[in-house]
Amino acid sequence: MRIGLISDTHGLLRASALAALRGCEQIIHGGDIGDTSVLEMLAQIAPLTVVRGNNDTAPWAQALPEQARLQVGPIGVLIVHDLKSLAPLASAWHPRVIVSGHSHHSAVREEHGVLYVNPGSAGPRRFRLPISLAELIISGDQVRARIIELPP
Repeated sequence: MRIGLISDTHGLLRASALAALRGCEQIIHGGDIGDTSVLEMLAQIAPLTVVRGNNDTAPWAQALPEQARLQVGPIGVLIVHDLKSLAPLASAWHPRVIVSGHSHHSAVREEHGVLYVNPGSAGPRRFRLPISLAELIISGDQVRARIIELPP
């Protein structure tokens, strides 16, 4: 299964991001969406799981969760906007993957058996950071992630 990961669009959904996400069986948005049109366009590609970011303060965003869980076979995926909000989430459920956004810095790292993926920012360029998104590839109990840089 190919899952597209996108975050920090801040109201801008580039054609290159849409093209990169085509063919995904699921899409996760890690928050700071910016506008409902972003969600509408993403939902046309694949089923969508979304969390609210710190900049998603408009009335429409209040119904969005601050965290979400997705189970893909044996792989549990936890989605939060800011990794700092993980501390109060301690529970018996141990995700294999944690997807976050917020920092605009794309990263993939594994720590204590948990794969942490930040797809970076697919929205307006911030400083000199690359514009990016990511994908998760899940096959049985195996999971890997890669960052996809987008043209400016």
